[in-house]
Amino acid sequence: MSELTFEQMLEESLKTIHAGEVVEGTVIDVKPEEIILNIGYKSDGILTKNEYTNDSSVDLTMVAKPGDTMEVKILKVNDGEGQVLLTYKRLAADRGNKRIEEAYNNKEVLRATVAQVLDGGLSVIVDEVRIFIPVRLVSDTYEKDLSKYAGQEIEFVISEYNPKRRRYIGDRRQLLVAKKAELQKELFERIKEGDVVEGTVKNVMDFGAFIDLGGADGLLHISEMSWGRVEHPKKVFKVGDKLNVLIKEINGNKIALSLKFDDANPWKDAASKYAVGNVVTGKVARMTDFGAFVELEPGVDALLHVSQIAKEHIEKPSDALSTGQEITARVVDFNETDKKISLSIKALTASESKEESEEDADAVSVDIDAVIAAEDNEN
Repeated sequence: MSELTFEQMLEESLKTIHAGEVVEGTVIDVKPEEIILNIGYKSDGILTKNEYTNDSSVDLTMVAKPGDTMEVKILKVNDGEGQVLLTYKRLAADRGNKRIEEAYNNKEVLRATVAQVLDGGLSVIVDEVRIFIPVRLVSDTYEKDLSKYAGQEIEFVISEYNPKRRRYIGDRRQLLVAKKAELQKELFERIKEGDVVEGTVKNVMDFGAFIDLGGADGLLHISEMSWGRVEHPKKVFKVGDKLNVLIKEINGNKIALSLKFDDANPWKDAASKYAVGNVVTGKVARMTDFGAFVELEPGVDALLHVSQIAKEHIEKPSDALSTGQEITARVVDFNETDKKISLSIKALTASESKEESEEDADAVSVDIDAVIAAEDNEN
């Protein structure tokens, strides 16, 4: 029996490997783009960055150092230059596939950072498995711009698992819908009509604002924003504003809100302030062909009919008045039930003329008496 050479003995002492095999290696050297490992074979193994991770921004010198051990998968025993090519990400993906399968079967909630924002949705990576979340499954409301999710950690479930086609679909929407339903139930259990609750302005429309009450949205109609007039909701509120609102009505899952609190109701003491005969001052708020509406205070308007503007005939209010003009008039009618007040400048001027006439008459009578008294004295 011939003796083996040192080279032959060394070669026989080294293990044999084959493509697809999982081996453990020791890091010999690390460069930004590759890791060299001793895998107990006659040639060292080369692990490139592309075969380490799908993240192109990774610097391999930051994830491994000489002396570290790691499990890798044999990609090629000989790359044509005698080198063994290794892969880590495919091994991780194999294990990740099993992890994703378990999560799919168990309906487990996964958490991952958004790796990429695409035109049609979001891409996340779990254990080197890339999962796609279509735009329709990103949120419970349609979102045209998904850029805000870049780099954000999100929760989702696997709604479709197809390893043969490498199709893994995530769903964030169903988690949001379930959470909202839970919050909505809790909200409706604790609120009732007449309660004052805190909310956040979610959206502002021409007709009002939607307020997030923490589980459901309530509508604050433009007519309920103030006791006074509101030209446009966007002039009063902006998205994100926090405010205390009164729950005016609950109808099924619809909530009507109001900012017209009773303690600030300007009609509370209107009966005494605007009693018939009182002289009041206000500003012309708007005009129509038949008269002008005068704001006596926020939430209290009175009608000054065109026939009551002046003694002389006026064709239309704008012939004598202008919007924003301050006027003084007398209250000639007060209807608390219908919240209607009628004013008259003519009645005020007529009253002033009458008072002046009475004063003149009094002055004349005094003079006559004085004259008579003087004549009696002379006699």
